[in-house]
Amino acid sequence: MSNSTNSARQRISGLLDEQSFMEIGALVTARNTDFDLSQSETPSDGVVTGYGLIDGNLVYVYSQDASVLNGTIGEMHSRKIAAIYQMAVKMGAPVIGLIDCGGMRLQESVDALHGFGEIYAAQAAASGVVPQISAVFGGCGGGLSVVPALSDFAFVEKEKGRVFVNSPNAIKGNHVSKCDTASAEYQACNNGCIDGVGTAEEVLAAIRELVCILPGNNSEGGREEECTDDLNRVCENLSGCREDTRLALAQISDNNLFVEVKKDYAKNMATGFIKLNGCTIGAVANASAVYDENGEKAESFDKVLTARGCNKAAEFISFCDAFDIPVLSLTNVEGFAATECSERNLAKAMARMTAAFAGATVPKVNIIVGNVYGSAYVMMNSKSIGADLVYAWEGSKVGMMDAALAAKIMYDGKPADVVAEKAKAYEKLQSSVETAARRGQVDLIIAPDDTRKYAIAAFEMLYTKKAGEPVRKHVAK
Repeated sequence: MSNSTNSARQRISGLLDEQSFMEIGALVTARNTDFDLSQSETPSDGVVTGYGLIDGNLVYVYSQDASVLNGTIGEMHSRKIAAIYQMAVKMGAPVIGLIDCGGMRLQESVDALHGFGEIYAAQAAASGVVPQISAVFGGCGGGLSVVPALSDFAFVEKEKGRVFVNSPNAIKGNHVSKCDTASAEYQACNNGCIDGVGTAEEVLAAIRELVCILPGNNSEGGREEECTDDLNRVCENLSGCREDTRLALAQISDNNLFVEVKKDYAKNMATGFIKLNGCTIGAVANASAVYDENGEKAESFDKVLTARGCNKAAEFISFCDAFDIPVLSLTNVEGFAATECSERNLAKAMARMTAAFAGATVPKVNIIVGNVYGSAYVMMNSKSIGADLVYAWEGSKVGMMDAALAAKIMYDGKPADVVAEKAKAYEKLQSSVETAARRGQVDLIIAPDDTRKYAIAAFEMLYTKKAGEPVRKHVAK
């Protein structure tokens, strides 16, 4: 058995609980005999398929074998993958694809083309029904790059993983030595599909962690487990995390668990999963900084909405809504990105995010953790677009814009002392969180350190939330 074959099966062994894998279709081989294909051995037609357990959770898996015709996709190869998808949908369990593929099998031509379509159709049919996770360990180019893009979550092995539509050398003005657009790092930072990059072991561990926090399908009603953390635990110095809200999410979560997704893409918008009283919660948070392991500020961003950040949030919210995962947002935003690129893309991206928040029927809680101004705040899960509860940290501000700027616009041409006086009055009357609370736009002003207990209480109250009009038999007269 070749090393590549070992890799295909070893990846499954490293992913699943010990001795839990049951193979399906082990005796399948290529049917086509054109172009000397009959002279090649094609065990399992280049893809190992079956099912097993991850921490006791049923999952279906396929792992491509690069030792068989370079892992290319042919008729029977694609049929096995499509069959795994169909079985996963019937049984209500996640599908995990371990990709290492040389693309389409040229010897099978139109049969291989048809096979690609069958895989796409199977993924589309499973979308929103069972979670789909892909991990790229080798080649994933051309039409195959759609497979991780159609998945809910995707990972890339950092050394050998290659994701591309066109190879770097095929891009006009580029060369692989100039910019390796197929590399794991480039794809994770730029294409919006990649959730994490790491060694093979790190990727498999990340998939296991993700499976253990997600519901198996869209009819489970989210995911709940026993909570071993203190429900009233005080999160000391949480106000210091308003810039890098990833730290805040980790602190308020049960046992400090925060599973971040798309962590290297649009870092000014953090998305991921936390646990509150044992329930999986989807978290969306504005971020204006990233702190490293030593507590030093590694990156900083303006407190604005960007096209990439909005698209990232919209996709994540839609996933949570499909699988009955409640949504928590931490909001700290003061406007919109102002660049030529933003003008081309931002309005549509903001519309997607606004529609995702407004249309989601799961429990939705928003916590204002800083200054929120203008319609950028409205789009971030505000009361007006459907948040069930809105809390705000003490000292936060809610308003149309920064008070000094508002006064400067309203009293243009007036002396500086008049502008300063009016700015002070505007901040007190129109930008304070107390004003928003008096108008019912904020439900409660809380101390930052108490965020965990208030968030848990909010989702506990919203546990029985139902969408649509209530069913009734009696009508009041």
